[in-house]
Amino acid sequence: MKTIQIYSKFIKLDQLLKFAGIAESGSVAKAMILDEMVTVNGEVVTARGKKIVPGDQIQVEGLGEALEVKADDAP
Repeated sequence: MKTIQIYSKFIKLDQLLKFAGIAESGSVAKAMILDEMVTVNGEVVTARGKKIVPGDQIQVEGLGEALEVKADDAP
């Protein structure tokens, strides 16, 4: 499982896909989400603005490994 570290309380799903380098652009991320290629914690999500918080696990069809979101531990 690949870990993605975020530096805020949450990140929107489409932004996470871009931040993690899975989607080349916002339009690619949107298409992946609308095509039901993305699951969050085992459930298909079609809302690109879905808030992803630390501890969430994201699976993308064809990616092979899941992503887990972690919070920045810096004070």
